[in-house]
Amino acid sequence: MKKVLVIGGTGFIGFHIIKQAKKRGLNVYSISLHKPKACRYHRGVKYIKADFSDFENLKEKLINSNFDYVINAGGYGEHPDFGQEGDQLIKSHLYGLINLLQILNYKKIKKFIQIGSSSEYGKVKSPIHEEAKCKPNTPYSIAKISCTNILLNLYFNEKFPVTIFRLFQVYGPNQEDNRILPYIIKNCLKNKSFKTTSGKQYNDFCYIDDVVDAIFKSLFLNKTNGQIINLGSGKPIKILNLILLVKKLIGKGRPSIGGLKYKKGTNMKNFPNIKKAKKILTWHPKINLIDGLKSTIKSFK
Repeated sequence: MKKVLVIGGTGFIGFHIIKQAKKRGLNVYSISLHKPKACRYHRGVKYIKADFSDFENLKEKLINSNFDYVINAGGYGEHPDFGQEGDQLIKSHLYGLINLLQILNYKKIKKFIQIGSSSEYGKVKSPIHEEAKCKPNTPYSIAKISCTNILLNLYFNEKFPVTIFRLFQVYGPNQEDNRILPYIIKNCLKNKSFKTTSGKQYNDFCYIDDVVDAIFKSLFLNKTNGQIINLGSGKPIKILNLILLVKKLIGKGRPSIGGLKYKKGTNMKNFPNIKKAKKILTWHPKINLIDGLKSTIKSFK
């Protein structure tokens, strides 16, 4: 059996990656800072608890470990401001990646998938192409793009088989409450009054199963090595319309539109061009927004 290491396997994206890896008959290992919650636990997976920024701790947990595939889904969803927490985020991403590459025999890895972020682009005109000049402006985006640069440098100098996916808004069952859709859905299900922005910004929402499908298509394709690939639905939606759509599907909820200010630096139009993903992966999103929302809402009931 081929061995895959999923970094951040106890998180939202990692959980769904492991679900697909098991279906494909892979021998799955997960490494995270924390043990999995009951709702994110998979039988037959070896869960490893370790601190990536601690070289000796990580080395002890991964000693004599060789993996065919590595998928780095760690750190998704953490967006602190600049300051102590932001500085720590950057260090943990960078040192964690460097430590991992030093400890693993990376020359034997058949594919390394890096889950990047649309935030790496910063405020760039949409639809965003992979060739766009990046303008990262948060600790999270700086951490992500720094990891991208390290991995691409390894590819160009040593032909390290890495693919970087830049994800836009991903949603689906078992997502954290601090993300926009779970926030809207849970409040509507409870028929609570809740604050939102005026919702004039446009974002792209891609269902988790479509994202995972693209990841596994790339896992076995050499032509994606050294590539940055956007993943999204390709169909942006105005946030106000998204709020009203969720409310309509649930049949209740009392959103206070305009009750929240936009976060500093909010990109009012943030959606990708996904032509590269369609071409290089022969991939396209299969789950439309209505069906994806219905499945997500059902999981929160």
